[in-house]
Amino acid sequence: MVTKGIIVIAAAGLLVAAAFHRPAPQPRQQPTWRAVQPESGEVHLSNLRQLTFGGQNAEAYFSSDGAKIVFQSTRGDHPCDQEYVMNADGSDVHRVSDGRGRTTCGYFFDHDRRVLFATTSLHSAECPPTPDYSHGYVWRLDDFDIFTTNVDGSDLRQLTHSAGYNAEAVVSPDGRSIVYTSTQDGDLEIYTMRIDGTHVRRLTHELGYDGGPWWSHDGKKIVYRAFHPQTAQEKTEYRQLLAQHLVRPLDMELWVMNADGSNRHQITHLGGANFAPYFTPDDRRIIFASNHTNPRGRNFDLYLVNLDGSGLEQVTTYPDFDSFPMFSPDGTKLVWASNRHGTAPHETNIFIADWVN
Repeated sequence: MVTKGIIVIAAAGLLVAAAFHRPAPQPRQQPTWRAVQPESGEVHLSNLRQLTFGGQNAEAYFSSDGAKIVFQSTRGDHPCDQEYVMNADGSDVHRVSDGRGRTTCGYFFDHDRRVLFATTSLHSAECPPTPDYSHGYVWRLDDFDIFTTNVDGSDLRQLTHSAGYNAEAVVSPDGRSIVYTSTQDGDLEIYTMRIDGTHVRRLTHELGYDGGPWWSHDGKKIVYRAFHPQTAQEKTEYRQLLAQHLVRPLDMELWVMNADGSNRHQITHLGGANFAPYFTPDDRRIIFASNHTNPRGRNFDLYLVNLDGSGLEQVTTYPDFDSFPMFSPDGTKLVWASNRHGTAPHETNIFIADWVN
């Protein structure tokens, strides 16, 4: 889930929603990337290229062959995020969601023939309202459900059917399971289900926000972000916001658990908002975004950390937003979202770079 420029899913069958429409064909494009220079100290990044230009673009994730990227973007005539697919060089950008509601968390599966994402469009064709910031900085937990579609936007199928928030979904490396975040039992918990939406299993049980899960490359572990209120005041505030379909994502740490939900343990103790974790290709470290150096600021950088919480290493140094990192399947490239080189304040674009160990 993204709030752009800041930090920026039940029993299920295969229900095709009649209210949805196949996206209109999009014009094919030539490569649009441009070379940019790394910031001082970004020693792991070389051959940087900017792939999107203008608007808000985030959560860019590779296909299994590394040739394509799915991402969410606010552009054109659509006032809130829709899902798009492009080639890894920035060419052939086309929308795969139907243009209704808000979408988030796209991911390739089925040998890159289909895309999974969450959308609010089952409940409304309009964009969800903005959060009520009288509560401070909060995220809205809108009525998202998880759907899948072919990469051309055809054959839309619904996977989740529970009321509330169902999003933040990622497919397992073997293509058989999905891990996701849902409020289906009243709290923000992590679940798995089969690729067809059946056999739902809850993995987390602590009061608080458990979300943003991601599989290790061997499929044995899941890394995620979490905020578990400790004091009576924190618990009361969390429950009050949750009753209003809100959550305050300012204090989150990274946790790791086995794929069956066992051996849950915290790995960062940094303070601030630590999120968007992804395993390095060897599954020995995690790359993630954090603002722990200024926990109430908007300067998020990418960091590496060992699975035991040691060896923290800063990767990006741009003095604004860098997040949503993912390594290419062969481990040679990194794609992420950044505010760097924008033409407007807090504009977020997609960047790709060669990874230097």
